[in-house]
Amino acid sequence: MKLDAIDLRILEAIQADGRITKLALAEKAGLSPTPCWMRLRKLEKAGIVTGYHARVALRRVAPVASVMMEVTLGNHRQADFDRFERAIAAIPEIVACWSVGGGVDYILKIMTADIDAYQRLVDGLLERELGIDRYFTYIVTKTVKEETVLPFGSLLPQAPAGQE
Repeated sequence: MKLDAIDLRILEAIQADGRITKLALAEKAGLSPTPCWMRLRKLEKAGIVTGYHARVALRRVAPVASVMMEVTLGNHRQADFDRFERAIAAIPEIVACWSVGGGVDYILKIMTADIDAYQRLVDGLLERELGIDRYFTYIVTKTVKEETVLPFGSLLPQAPAGQE
């Protein structure tokens, strides 16, 4: 699906406020409400908009330890990656997992009640024999920046003037 400037304005608006009204969204997009809503539905059907979420200040709800973990597997067959990824996907405390190039295979973002709970989680991963050869732990001491809004303006090519 090829996106135009109006689609991008819709995406920017709903990223900033997932509860935006139809009328306010239409104003930001520069359309009347019905065509704007139809475009939004098209973006959802195409799988570009995958959901609407609330951002929760977890530390105001309960204590939390945020940990980044690098993982290197001992073997690099597809079956080894698949087994590891299936196991990781089933653990709710692992809130993000990226397969990366470079010196490690994966980077995980883990959120637990405390460091002891993190260590129990790691011990459980190691006991399951998922092929972990090495892992390194990085305790998050302060969040400096954590964006949920994608920077469309700098990621997508700019359309020449007059071609919106």
